[in-house]
Amino acid sequence: MVGAGSGVWKLLRCSRQLELHRLIMALIFFCLLSMAFLSYYVSNTPKIKEAPPLPLSDCGGGGAAAAMSPGTNAAGTDGGAPGVQRAPLFLPSLQGRLRQVKAVDNSRTQPVVLVFVESIYSQLGQEIVAILESSRFRYRTEIAPGKGDMPTLTEHNRGRYTLIIYENVLKYVNLDTWNRDLLDKYCIEYGVGVIGFFKANENSLLSAQLKGFPLYLHSHLGLRDYRINPNAPLLYITRPNQVEQGSLPGDDWTIFQSNHSTYEPVVLASTKSSEALAHIGSSPHRALHATVIQDLGLHDGIQRVLFGNNLNFWLHKLLFVDAIAYLTGKRLCLSLDRHILVDVDDIFVGKEGTRMKVSDVEALLTTQNKLRSLVPNFTFNLGFSGKFYYTGTDEEDRGDDMLLRHRLDFWWFPHMWSHMQPHLFHNVSVLAEQMRLNKVFAQEHGIPTDMGYAVSPHHSGVYPVHSQLYEAWKSVWGIKVTSTEEYPHLRPARYRRGFIHNGIQVLPRQTCGLFTHTIFYNEYPGGSKELDKSIRGGELFLTVLLNPISIFMTHLSNYGNDRLGLYTFESLVKFVQCWTNLRLQTLPPIQLAEKYFQIFPEERDPLWQNPCHDKRHKDIWSKEKTCDRLPKFLVIGPQKTGTTALHSFLSLHPAITSSFPSPTTFEEIQFFSGANYDHGIDWYMDFFPFPSNASTDFMFEKSANYFDTEVTPKRAAALLPRAKILTVLINPSDRAYSWYQHQRAHQDPAALNNTFHAVVTAGAASSRGLQLLQKRCLQPGAYATHLQRWLQHYQPSQLHIIDGALLRSNPALIMGGVQKFLGVTPVLNYTQALMYDDSKGFWCQRIEGGRTKCLGKSKGRKYPEMSEESRAFLADYYREHNMELLRLLNRLGLPLPSWLRQELQSTS
Repeated sequence: MVGAGSGVWKLLRCSRQLELHRLIMALIFFCLLSMAFLSYYVSNTPKIKEAPPLPLSDCGGGGAAAAMSPGTNAAGTDGGAPGVQRAPLFLPSLQGRLRQVKAVDNSRTQPVVLVFVESIYSQLGQEIVAILESSRFRYRTEIAPGKGDMPTLTEHNRGRYTLIIYENVLKYVNLDTWNRDLLDKYCIEYGVGVIGFFKANENSLLSAQLKGFPLYLHSHLGLRDYRINPNAPLLYITRPNQVEQGSLPGDDWTIFQSNHSTYEPVVLASTKSSEALAHIGSSPHRALHATVIQDLGLHDGIQRVLFGNNLNFWLHKLLFVDAIAYLTGKRLCLSLDRHILVDVDDIFVGKEGTRMKVSDVEALLTTQNKLRSLVPNFTFNLGFSGKFYYTGTDEEDRGDDMLLRHRLDFWWFPHMWSHMQPHLFHNVSVLAEQMRLNKVFAQEHGIPTDMGYAVSPHHSGVYPVHSQLYEAWKSVWGIKVTSTEEYPHLRPARYRRGFIHNGIQVLPRQTCGLFTHTIFYNEYPGGSKELDKSIRGGELFLTVLLNPISIFMTHLSNYGNDRLGLYTFESLVKFVQCWTNLRLQTLPPIQLAEKYFQIFPEERDPLWQNPCHDKRHKDIWSKEKTCDRLPKFLVIGPQKTGTTALHSFLSLHPAITSSFPSPTTFEEIQFFSGANYDHGIDWYMDFFPFPSNASTDFMFEKSANYFDTEVTPKRAAALLPRAKILTVLINPSDRAYSWYQHQRAHQDPAALNNTFHAVVTAGAASSRGLQLLQKRCLQPGAYATHLQRWLQHYQPSQLHIIDGALLRSNPALIMGGVQKFLGVTPVLNYTQALMYDDSKGFWCQRIEGGRTKCLGKSKGRKYPEMSEESRAFLADYYREHNMELLRLLNRLGLPLPSWLRQELQSTS
């Protein structure tokens, strides 16, 4: 019985365990099923849309009157509050002191800023340089000398610098006596001011007097509730606003105190706690302390602006720009006018869920009207691709209709019909047909087609230039203006520039942190605070501050959902007007382009870069194009030194290929030196074949006027930074005479009607033709000047100087050196390849049967010897130029040409 009962019990227990296992498995299955259902529901249910963020509110008055809190006097003191006194010891009476301040006059200086940095890698130094570059101000950086010589400050009785900036003001005040006296005398004599920064570190004293100044520094402070002194003389762009509540970033601030009348506070703030003031003395917690001060020059005759921190704080950047303007007498200063244009790309293009609905279009119109009250003529500029009209949800399609009903309330510009990238189209007719489809759509729906502005999808074909795009734009739309963020490169943004190509003006385009995927405020990359930071003193604000003209790129998706585009620009405009005196306005694209090139006429001519050196450029460059068609070396001249002979000798080498001949300039392309440059790099590359082996084939071109054309080295280095450079130098007197004879042979009236001596000695009253001939005779012979210009853009190791006299007498020797310099293989034996032709009087190609193949009749031309009178004149004229060449070659460690040794010996 016991055994039977035990068996039953075991059976029951096993049964219960089995049921428990089944129950657990059922629960697990149910949980998985629930999770799958929940996942499906979440992913397929529209998000509950939160209310779009509200833009920045109005300033609440601002301006000088509202810049101080109630009970605060104009000097920034809490005069009426019991137990609260003005932070000692800045003097409030500014008007009397201003009468003693000497007006800034640095007109005897070059408009260049000298910046003393701690190192080339220091963050503050880089931020200073970034603002100078963004403002297009010329500058020079130097490592701040602790000991040693100050850089040369004057030249030809003019100051070389109009402003001095010290990244660390202690390096300025602790200069040795000799250099400090030298710098101070320079600043006083030439009216040059100084900007200095003091950023406390772990070794900084809590309190100290600035050496040589009646000024005390108190460091390692946390500050809050900053305000701008509306009486500070340097204020120009900066507009004093009401007190900005809240903490300043960091706890390493420095404040300035002084009894001297020379100091005027610019920014004032309170300390975070009374404990922070223990090392200052009896100054109360609520007192205002200066974090930026202006030295009016009443102490020692030098005006200065000192910052008690670095440029990480946005307001310091704004005041830094004002300080530059004030201390340079507004010589380095942008106007208060700022033109902005907001492009809305991809109208009709967005995918479902990202497009604008009727309420979004209504909000767009409402915001546009609001902004027009702040920014005259403000109008959103809408870029469309007609193929995608009516491809959203029903609600979004109604939004499309709403846009078209209000089409005349906006400006419009075309994208591509199917939003394809133009660089993918190699046939201009096919590309133009795509554009015509978009134009027909515009005409059918009443969209204006006369704005003369277009933007290419993804900036394709604008830069690097796809010539078919420019042709199609002009033929279909009559485009006169476009914009891109890619010229010369996307980053750094401060380097973006404009240019004109094929009659179309290309303006720089700015990003504003809004891309196709940034549609929700709380999902902004890095958090919504990053967007607000960009607006309120960050990158977006600085773009407006430092650029007279800004075209902003936004997208359709930025105006649906949370409408970040509306939030961003309404907030930006209000913030700019709260804190600056800038005058914002909007112009249509054609007028905007005219304004841009009035301000920056030097940008009209482009500077072509190598597309293969920028991945973004290569991605939007035609796959049918290759940088392998660009030359590996250049023969740059100068003219009449034997470069044509060198060209013919190089062309004999099996691994070296010359450019195709030009129908107008023969073996020379003359791309970098003149009007041919405007054709662009597609035109240039057509002169070169596709190499059979890009690594071993050496393509080159020879244009002898490259040597002395001022713009050529910069242009060549931009497109061919790794190219090697060959130049041939002969006695400059012989070169000048040869050019004169060359022009006589080409029937130049000035050469035919004047002796060589008359040409080289012609005075300023001579005819224009004679002066031009004289210039072309004499100027190329200033060899050192032209070589130094090339060496500003190429390394000495990339330059090979050929002795023209030896090239004529012993070309095999010269060509051996050239092959070694180029690194070309196989090595050609030029002793066998060349043969001297007695009838011609120079070396020629050896061909079968012991015969020669020589250059044409124009080479080796016979003409009378130069007169002794002319040779003596030219020997004297070129004496200093030849000495400069001697010094340059010695500095580079290069051998002297035989003719130079002889010339120096004969004139010594």
